[in-house]
Amino acid sequence: MIRSLRTSFFALLFLLAGCAGVDIEDYADSEPRLDIADYFAGTTRAWGMVQDYSGEVQRRFTVEIQGSYEDGTLTLDESFVFSDGETDRRVWTFERIDEHHWIGTANDVEGQVEARQYGHAFHMRYPLEIEINGRMISFSMDDWMYLQPDGRLINRTAMRKFGFTLGEITLVFDKS
Repeated sequence: MIRSLRTSFFALLFLLAGCAGVDIEDYADSEPRLDIADYFAGTTRAWGMVQDYSGEVQRRFTVEIQGSYEDGTLTLDESFVFSDGETDRRVWTFERIDEHHWIGTANDVEGQVEARQYGHAFHMRYPLEIEINGRMISFSMDDWMYLQPDGRLINRTAMRKFGFTLGEITLVFDKS
């Protein structure tokens, strides 16, 4: 009986830990302030990697982004080149709702994405289908960007399935 209660207690703790998270509004007073419309205007380059659940690097890539902002709409045209020579393209369109809120869409993302920016941080969650070993697998992407004092932007994305993090993507953006 005690063993069953102990197992149930640890299972509950595990489930609650998975629900805990950072609230982007906690960064409201942080500096430098990130506005994605300002940051991504013009050409931006990024370098990144995809890691599996164990931390092993599965893929490396570069991205060149052409960004434009007109009449409250930010368009990001992203061109990916992977280390194995594969290429891909994603076009994001974000509509500014107010100082902190955006609604985004992309050519390979289902539906609209709600995004928020406060202080030095930007956050959004969205579903994304990714081909793995010839199969399309839908992941829930939990995407965080953090502006650094030197102007670089660090992006960390958790790739989740059934509530478990099965992979992570890390990118570093540079405007120079």
